[in-house]
Amino acid sequence: MAKKKHRPIAEMNVVPYIDVMLVLLVIFMVTAPILTQGVKVDLPKAATQPLKTPKEKEPIIVTVKKDGSYIIERGRSEDKAANLEYVERYVAKILKQAPQSDVFVRGDQAVAYGKIIELMSALQASGAESVGLVTEAPEPGK
Repeated sequence: MAKKKHRPIAEMNVVPYIDVMLVLLVIFMVTAPILTQGVKVDLPKAATQPLKTPKEKEPIIVTVKKDGSYIIERGRSEDKAANLEYVERYVAKILKQAPQSDVFVRGDQAVAYGKIIELMSALQASGAESVGLVTEAPEPGK
């Protein structure tokens, strides 16, 4: 009886690759919520339409937190509170480089109205032609 010569199998074993993909999927599912940046504020609710802005034109958003501190959001990952003079200088510097940038104010609904007006007048003094307000859409049925 002649011995049959066994040839090596030339197929790729994909089971380890599937395991790696499942591990990566779990990692991304866990880390994705952590990666969202921003400052937690309770925005007032108003029935408005979202603005359409081009992707290359990043707006300047100044947030007024419940404690009255200001935070500038423009592609920065830090949440450093700033005073009104710093906000005014920073926005003026940005508007000199990109005069067509949109400027928005996100204010917590618990912040005094005077604090928002003070910020808006400082932003206009720094060169912003118009300042928009950011709100959340109301929940249906309320």
